[in-house]
Amino acid sequence: MTPETENAAGHANVRLEGSTDALPLSPSLGVTLDATRMPRRSTLVDRRVLRITAVAILLGVAAAFIARILTALIGLVTNLAFYGRVSTAFSSPADNHLGLWVIAVPVIGGLIVGVMARWGSRAIRGHGIPEAMEQVLLNESKIPPRITFLKPISSAIAIGTGGPFGAEGPIIATGGALGSFVGQLLHVTGAERKVLLAAGAAAGMAAVFGSPVAAVVLAIELLLFELRPRSLIPVALATVAATGVRYAMVGSAPVFAMPALATPGLMALLSYVGIGAVLGLISVGVTRLVYGIEDVFEKLPVHWMWWPAIGGVAVGVVGYFAPLTLGVGYTNIENIVSGQLTMQALAFLCVMKFLSWSIALGSGTSGGTLAPLFTIGGALGALLGLGIAALAPQFGIDPRIAALVGMAAIFAGSARALLTAVVFAFETTGQPAGLLPLLGGCTAAYLISALMMRNTIMTEKIARRGVRVPAEYAADYLDQVVVRDACTHEVVTLRTTQTLAEVRRWFNEGLPDMQHQGYPVIDEAGHVRGVLTRRTLLDPQWHYTLSLGELVLREPIVVKESHSLREAADHMVAHNVGRLIVVGDEAPHMLVGILTRGDILTAHGQRLQEARQSGRYLHFRKGRVVKRPVKPSGG
Repeated sequence: MTPETENAAGHANVRLEGSTDALPLSPSLGVTLDATRMPRRSTLVDRRVLRITAVAILLGVAAAFIARILTALIGLVTNLAFYGRVSTAFSSPADNHLGLWVIAVPVIGGLIVGVMARWGSRAIRGHGIPEAMEQVLLNESKIPPRITFLKPISSAIAIGTGGPFGAEGPIIATGGALGSFVGQLLHVTGAERKVLLAAGAAAGMAAVFGSPVAAVVLAIELLLFELRPRSLIPVALATVAATGVRYAMVGSAPVFAMPALATPGLMALLSYVGIGAVLGLISVGVTRLVYGIEDVFEKLPVHWMWWPAIGGVAVGVVGYFAPLTLGVGYTNIENIVSGQLTMQALAFLCVMKFLSWSIALGSGTSGGTLAPLFTIGGALGALLGLGIAALAPQFGIDPRIAALVGMAAIFAGSARALLTAVVFAFETTGQPAGLLPLLGGCTAAYLISALMMRNTIMTEKIARRGVRVPAEYAADYLDQVVVRDACTHEVVTLRTTQTLAEVRRWFNEGLPDMQHQGYPVIDEAGHVRGVLTRRTLLDPQWHYTLSLGELVLREPIVVKESHSLREAADHMVAHNVGRLIVVGDEAPHMLVGILTRGDILTAHGQRLQEARQSGRYLHFRKGRVVKRPVKPSGG
């Protein structure tokens, strides 16, 4: 083989095979860096966001109409099951005259839901939000299309036959399924499909309660797991569209109307914070009891298809003695926060609603958690408020505000959605005087819940399946560090004019500089031409007379010194390399350094130090402040 044919064969092998040791054979720059593979500059939004936003707005309108259809469907099933009439008017099962036959109605509903779950889709079981979270985290937000119609139908049957659930859970799940379905029809990324899922779910909640801001915050806290303009904008406009349709169809009055409230004083405010803390403890107990009941059902020697019917027996028995526990119970919530129930009625409703809802939910039927939690928490808050008002009237406690705080605090504690709970309670009642008590009470509940349990009522189910749900949303640390501050600036380089024989003799000397896995190659002008790996330089298939310039074939994989580490890390992943050439901003041909995976990991050292290393830096000596010098991290 002549040198020419040897070179040609060698070049062909490089193109086809390359090297996977640390960094593939680095591409060549040629004369300029015009063809350089460099990471894209991240932007807040782009034109694709406009497209996704337009689709999200249409989803919001569709979700609003679906919410109305679901409400009408629940009304139809309720009227047929409890009153034997054909009507879509939303009515309460509490006024029925079925006597003992009322026990059979939820059982029949449970049987139908069990059949639908077994031969339709098991995903219709539960209250919907955990299932949507699981699809977001594990399946690129791909919810099976049949859920779009199976979930609302099964929920309408379960609720219409007396199930103690709210309509908001099913419509959130249905809106999310619709967004996912549309995202699977369109040519979108997994991240964009997640945004469409969250937009549909948030629009569904906004359409039910007329609470667009709370719906957006719910999407952020429970579905998106991020706060970025490219996700926030579509979701927010979807909720605006859904709420606008709701206003046009049913009006803009608050869902839970309350009389005007007076601004609380200091002692009253402290009392509301205490009530929130108590509800935080109760929310932990409620969560554990609900999943304890679910564990009991798991041990039953019958197929899970029959569990909703068994849970229906408990719903029917409780409903016979406490008719107000049947159905969605939005009227109960309004009566609680308006102060229209006595202490005895509040206590009875609270206990019976919890029994009915927890057993039904544990049985795996289809229904939501928000309305039952609001009923239970509101009743408990009102009871505590009445008790404090009786024992310490000088505190100026308003039991209606206490009920409002209890309603929101139990959700903040059980779902660990602090801002959602505060904003939701405000939007659905329109009471600005309740904002400060809500913030204090919900934060106390959130604190107690975070101290006492790892998972929430929304995440416990999927956590048991091995799904790790994000609990904290922080700014990306890598996006805050630029490459120039993390890369290695003292780089061992090779020249294009060197031959393999020279480099191999150099390797044989065994100096520390020869132990690297990749070496940048520069030309006579000091311009970067590429990188060659140690493996390539020692490969016996290359003749020792070849120059390094002849071995560098492809355009380089580089990063500018002003890029962020996040952009650099994504670039590494995209090209499956372990190091990047760092070039200057003003002189993009000139080598600045090398960035490796190890450099990126090392950059996290400062973040960990800030999070874990505590110290006192100011001291008072003889009336003056003395600042203690900060030791370097390596000291």
